[in-house]
Amino acid sequence: MKIFTWPVVAGAALGIVAPLLTYNGNPGNMGFCAACFLRDTAGAVGLHQASPLQYIRPEIIGLILGALISALFSKEFRPRGGSSPFIRIILGFFAMLGALTFLGCPWRAYLRLGGGDLTSIAGIVGLFAGVLGGIFFAKRDFSLGKAVEQNKYTSYIAIAVSVLLFISLITRFSFGEGLPIFFSEKGPGAQHANLWFSLSAGLLIGVLMQRSRFCSIGAFRNFILFRDSALLNGVIAIVVFAMITNALLGQFHLGLEKQPIAHNQYLWNFLGMALCGLCFSLGGGCPGKQLVHVGEGNNDATFFIVGMLLGAAAAHNFSLAASGAGISNYTPYALLAGFIFCLYIGFTRKGQR
Repeated sequence: MKIFTWPVVAGAALGIVAPLLTYNGNPGNMGFCAACFLRDTAGAVGLHQASPLQYIRPEIIGLILGALISALFSKEFRPRGGSSPFIRIILGFFAMLGALTFLGCPWRAYLRLGGGDLTSIAGIVGLFAGVLGGIFFAKRDFSLGKAVEQNKYTSYIAIAVSVLLFISLITRFSFGEGLPIFFSEKGPGAQHANLWFSLSAGLLIGVLMQRSRFCSIGAFRNFILFRDSALLNGVIAIVVFAMITNALLGQFHLGLEKQPIAHNQYLWNFLGMALCGLCFSLGGGCPGKQLVHVGEGNNDATFFIVGMLLGAAAAHNFSLAASGAGISNYTPYALLAGFIFCLYIGFTRKGQR
């Protein structure tokens, strides 16, 4: 059995890079979180007004551009889309609500565990349950339809937006006297590593994730359906190398209490990530993979990411997101709506290729 496969290399790189980003300024156990960083970026462009959560995260931009570079080099840049774009937006929306209930995406769940945060276990179990739900619907011939080849210039739009966001970040570009881009002065949004280090980290992870076809959702699915452990080994590598790197940096803190940007409401950690796992399974992959797909020219993935940005906006504009103190009074209703939507499309989108 090969140990040093591309998924393991990609997982190990994420497990090393994320703690280094935390050591250099990113929030604790949040060195590289696709959902949290999309939330911060949504706040930076004014989609929500939670002032502690507003910063254009260069890691996200680097991830897209790194995937683009890798896809172009390997001739895997293939503009395509048209597979139920509206449904993908809604799936992305509810996936983000689930992530902001748990306070992290699948990548962060593993990184939290790699930092000693045992509260993440409930979320990882929930993620597994959500993937099982996705497998159930896949066996019933669930499909969002077949993507078709599209004009390559349409796929450059999302990439151009990413570049414009980066320009706005480094210049703090303004129209007249007002800043169109918001920057947190305190809170997680004000905690960030050096801009160029963050961008470089994103580029590296983007290249490796594209090259390895890494997906934290596919890791469970492939092992259950095909007994293929390649991606699962990559997930294990994230946890192991995050543990080692955090220990070397003095950032490993084992326990359930006082973990950074986490809460101890285990049922809601489980349910939040269960919704994530189901949405990501139905939508074709975890948020990291969706961002990589954006770099590969996949417009369907772009719609999913747009949904996540809108979900972040709704989560903080309407008090749906959890905090370190736990969920809000409205979080259960948001999760219920998400599960109902997933069940609806899971049972009705049968055999539509």
